[in-house]
Amino acid sequence: MKKIMSSWHVGVAAEAYAAALFARCGYDVSVQYGANQPEYDIIVVNGNQMLKISVKGSQDGGWGLTQKYKKVNCTYHEATAKWLSAHHKGTIFCLVQFIDVAITDMPRVYLATPDEIAERLNASAVGRGETILYENHVWSKQAVGYGTIDKIPDTWRFSKERVQELLLKFGV
Repeated sequence: MKKIMSSWHVGVAAEAYAAALFARCGYDVSVQYGANQPEYDIIVVNGNQMLKISVKGSQDGGWGLTQKYKKVNCTYHEATAKWLSAHHKGTIFCLVQFIDVAITDMPRVYLATPDEIAERLNASAVGRGETILYENHVWSKQAVGYGTIDKIPDTWRFSKERVQELLLKFGV
């Protein structure tokens, strides 16, 4: 598969799409620009409620989230636990996927909490765990997860209702 954007371009495009979607839902959006942002990339505000959003873009069907925590003699579940402890419970992840999306079409976008992502990562590959959160991955014959499909839950799909649900539960 030929990647058409650099990782930097994926990040910039993902943040722009995320900001646009929240704005289209009627939320005030504040975008942080620059390298090494703390925990979140954009803030979404509705009245007195606010959500911190960490945007992750991908053009290959998955988001590598816990690789830096997966060391020698460390299980996938331990790597996920370390990743989870490094994130605030109130930060919401906005996952933007560009694979198989025409340049003029909207990418697929999902919203998930760190706990939801950790649960999905731990269940991946028939419970062995994984460092990559897959949008829709069919495990091959040679893989531990052979015969199964790892897929992001439909309930994570971006919608105004999903944003409102997360804002009510995690908004500050």
